[in-house]
Amino acid sequence: MVTAILRLTLPPGSPHRPSVDHPVSTSHQDVGRNVVVLEAQALSALAASLDGGFDAAVELLAGRTGRVVVTGMGKSGHVGRKIAATMASTGTPALFVHPGEASHGDLGMIVQGDAVLALSNSGETAELSDMVAHCKRFALPLVAIIGRPGSSLARDADVALVLPTAPEACPMGLAPTTSTTMQLALGDALAVALLTRRGFTATDFRTFHPGGKLGAKLMRVAQLMHRDMPLAGPDLAMADALVAMTAGRFGCLGIIDAGRLAGIVTDGDLRRALKAGGNLLARDAGAVMTHNPRSIGPDTLAAEALRLMNESGITAMFVVDEAARPVGILHIHDLLRAGVA
Repeated sequence: MVTAILRLTLPPGSPHRPSVDHPVSTSHQDVGRNVVVLEAQALSALAASLDGGFDAAVELLAGRTGRVVVTGMGKSGHVGRKIAATMASTGTPALFVHPGEASHGDLGMIVQGDAVLALSNSGETAELSDMVAHCKRFALPLVAIIGRPGSSLARDADVALVLPTAPEACPMGLAPTTSTTMQLALGDALAVALLTRRGFTATDFRTFHPGGKLGAKLMRVAQLMHRDMPLAGPDLAMADALVAMTAGRFGCLGIIDAGRLAGIVTDGDLRRALKAGGNLLARDAGAVMTHNPRSIGPDTLAAEALRLMNESGITAMFVVDEAARPVGILHIHDLLRAGVA
């Protein structure tokens, strides 16, 4: 079995190579800023060094019929849980298996068709040995995210993604900080690359995120619109149009001509007509309406509907089909109640 190793190390003097200096500072802000700068430099090095090994990892994971089983010990395990959650929510079936628990029965959760993604900065994590042996025994592909190219895990992996050499952000250089940030970023990169390869869409995303504000923003207009609409023809007298507007509770009246939405009468149209003078009640709706009003399709995302309303300064929009026939009406309060805003 050939191991493809993605070597993410940079030569001395590279503009992307992280600094190894930890300047002494008495300011908490300076200490915090130095941490962020060190980790940002490491991420730049990581981005600049991606090559064919990353492609090999994506193709290996995408080609499996089962799940991506993510594993890691300690801080790597915490990062692994997040990577598994991100993959699962973006169309790549994934789960986290703790390597310690795996040695006591949870190896049974890893079956034919699965692939394993193992995280270990040292590449020598003893608790991963049974997981690696399981992969060998059942010919399960193993991808590793590690910090040492010559480690045992790197040699055993089908694809080893080796992180750049970079100092930990802790002043002692011991606490996993920079290394776990790079692990997380590389895990996100894998998840998004897999998402893109699968053609994962916003509709698919909605399937896995039905709750909360994110789920609300991914709702479609058709799920929120009212099908009982205030509609009338252009010849309707304004006295009757006012009654229809009041009964409709949306503060507007849609004007249809030959079944198509031709205009809309709103409170603003009434004020403009009164300001222009004349007997408003003696006129018909077609003379007062705004022609070609802003409308929206039923398959539009709720978040997009809110953006259009805010941009246009309106509180309600008619929903029309491909032939411009009204099929519903959407009020901004519907979006607010659904938690879109």
